[in-house]
Amino acid sequence: MKKLILSTALLLALSLTFTSCRDTKKAESAEDTIEKTTQAVEDAADKAVDAAGDAVDTAGEAVDSAVDAAGEAVDTAVDKAGEAVDKAADEVKKQAEGVKIKQ
Repeated sequence: MKKLILSTALLLALSLTFTSCRDTKKAESAEDTIEKTTQAVEDAADKAVDAAGDAVDTAGEAVDSAVDAAGEAVDTAVDKAGEAVDKAADEVKKQAEGVKIKQ
């Protein structure tokens, strides 16, 4: 009976020794991996936000350029239309003077 109790005590002591000395590196490396992954996701999100902001800025600049170009085209068209009206008015005046002289 004494041997049975001592054997049981020895087995318990050995089992506690091996289970309490487990390698905790796996748990630490898993935590490190989670932290690195979280940091990588945050960095990727920051880069995506920056890229979206740059795209919005570029689109805004393109719209501004298009508005300026359209304004210049309208101004040019108005100038040319004004010149055409002036030429037509001059031609009408010449025709009217020709009619007055003949009378």
